[in-house]
Amino acid sequence: MTSLIAAFAECRRPWKIATFLIGLGLLIVGSFVFPAPDWDIPISIIMASFTYLTAGWSMHVMVERRWRDWPLMIFLTWWCVDGCYALYWSFVDPQALDFMREANWPASLSLYWMCGLIWYWNGSLKDMLKLLRQKFNHAH
Repeated sequence: MTSLIAAFAECRRPWKIATFLIGLGLLIVGSFVFPAPDWDIPISIIMASFTYLTAGWSMHVMVERRWRDWPLMIFLTWWCVDGCYALYWSFVDPQALDFMREANWPASLSLYWMCGLIWYWNGSLKDMLKLLRQKFNHAH
């Protein structure tokens, strides 16, 4: 659980906040450009926010084989991908939930893991670029 709390602290990094806001903006624009019965601004904010808080940590759990954290990681992944979505739409429009749930979870799961990869790095953008330069210089 301590590592999850540390992951929340990582969410304060400016580069992570910027990428979150860019992604959220794309989701909100997408809700207008690609109208779907289950794509609106509130669910975009809800799902994106939970994903922001947990996807990087979930990726660490898998990559680092932290077996004790797997049950929580699986639960949080489900919550971000389907749980909060189902709860929201069961109140807002149960018909949209019935109609779209099957199609939503594969797309949401893919986005969740893509976000996990983007937010996997724990550190500043400056430190990441420095490490990449060192790796690139050693390769040549």
